[in-house]
Amino acid sequence: MSQLLLSNKMLKYSLIVAVCESFGIGIKGDLPWHIKSELKYFSQTTKRVTDPQKRNVAIMGRKTYFGIPASKRPLPDRLNIVLSRTLTPADLPSDVLLCPDLETAMQKIENEEIGNQIENVWIVGGSGVYAEAMKSPRCHRLYLTQIKGNFECDTFFPEIPPSFCEVPLDAETPRGIQEENGIKYEYKILEKQ
Repeated sequence: MSQLLLSNKMLKYSLIVAVCESFGIGIKGDLPWHIKSELKYFSQTTKRVTDPQKRNVAIMGRKTYFGIPASKRPLPDRLNIVLSRTLTPADLPSDVLLCPDLETAMQKIENEEIGNQIENVWIVGGSGVYAEAMKSPRCHRLYLTQIKGNFECDTFFPEIPPSFCEVPLDAETPRGIQEENGIKYEYKILEKQ
């Protein structure tokens, strides 16, 4: 997958999320399940570039950023952008960009020198950011991990609009039902038509 342009410099992005059958995605700022191979898939997918001179962007809300264990944030080998109207740049490491909203973040990537260093843009959470992202013409794909079963959740993925249709998996994406710790799950890719 390469950087996708809508018009002159209008970047597209993809969303990546794991959801259980009730579309739950989180509980008390953490994941409701512990599946190491799914976390590895998230990491590999959001880091993967075809041009070794470039890197990807991970855009997330404030709660998602601070829900990442301190030892794992900012997400390595990706430009992290946090969306918040309440944080100040002093609240974040100097290599993490702070933007008030998703469109401002995208314009910042497009209009600054960093745009030439970026290959793919990933939306990684949370619920409100996903909802805003799916409505945008910039939205290209949704990388969805379907966790088989229900878990206690207090945060949910928004309803997926009917404009999203399932497409074949990328070559790097494992096929079929996976299982770890007695939890079954399956990877899907949906594309906005």
